[in-house]
Amino acid sequence: MGDSFHPAIQAALRFDPVTAIVSGRQPTIRYLRDVQSIFADQPACQELLPSNPLLYSVTQIEDHNGEGDIHYGIGILMPGRVGREYFMTKGHIHAWRPAAEVYIGLRGRGMMLLQDERTSECRAVEFMANSVVYVPGYTAHRTINIGDEPLVYWGVLSSAAGHDYDAVAKRNFRLVVVERDGAPAVMERNDFLAEMKGVSA
Repeated sequence: MGDSFHPAIQAALRFDPVTAIVSGRQPTIRYLRDVQSIFADQPACQELLPSNPLLYSVTQIEDHNGEGDIHYGIGILMPGRVGREYFMTKGHIHAWRPAAEVYIGLRGRGMMLLQDERTSECRAVEFMANSVVYVPGYTAHRTINIGDEPLVYWGVLSSAAGHDYDAVAKRNFRLVVVERDGAPAVMERNDFLAEMKGVSA
């Protein structure tokens, strides 16, 4: 039979765990200008906007939409900061609120913010290569790159989950992840805003 496939064998979807490129699929790409409102430090954001750096891209695989099916996507989030805030994704909560999601780290070092919509409880979870983060239902989530190389990861969720970006855009997250003394620190957003005002006063 040599190197040829049996007629019953279907080729698997192929991806590159370093670049997050999926063969034959087009990613959704987000630059700073696309997500500028998510950053607390708006003066730093406006200063960086002319260069409009690439923040992240996501390739969604949504081929199967029947009952019990799943969707999945691979993301790559670049290293960098807006002021002291690390590059991050817009974040979302699922349109079907009970839907959970699993994130699988392939490369890099990051964190995920998880915020319960019902209680407003927010926490940061380490997220890096060879790690898994479980996102419960009713939980908004955002990925943050705190390392010096791209953060690459898979997300796997129910095909019925959907993505609600507007809910997160209206409320944002209570916590921010910022650089402090050369290392990432988790802060309340309001405390960070107050700290910035104190510095600029």
